[in-house]
Amino acid sequence: MKTWMIRIAAALPGFLLLMNAVGLAVAPEGVVTSLGMTYLDGLGRSSQVGDTGAFFACGGLFIVYGAFRARPQWIMAGAFLFLVAAMYRVLAAVLHGAEFATTFITVEVVSFLWLMIAAKLVVSTDAD
Repeated sequence: MKTWMIRIAAALPGFLLLMNAVGLAVAPEGVVTSLGMTYLDGLGRSSQVGDTGAFFACGGLFIVYGAFRARPQWIMAGAFLFLVAAMYRVLAAVLHGAEFATTFITVEVVSFLWLMIAAKLVVSTDAD
């Protein structure tokens, strides 16, 4: 497989995260609603937009940087953000009575696996 195709495939989850990061900067209400959240007021809104935006921006940048610079450790950093998010969703359901977010958890676990495979492929194609 061509190196550029693998790098684009590896970067895809990062681009999706970056789209949410930009959305949080310019139209946050739509993004938080798509994530199943209520758009908060006051300091809650600051934390919601700031913390969520940081998660999406940094995760996306880690992945895209790692994909296009052939740095698997950065792709894996983004991958682990997905995995930990899924784990916290499970904890929220089990310990705190949140609705079990099957769709989000599935996307996060699949993204984690996708990125771990991509990190391995980026390394092997970089030697080509």
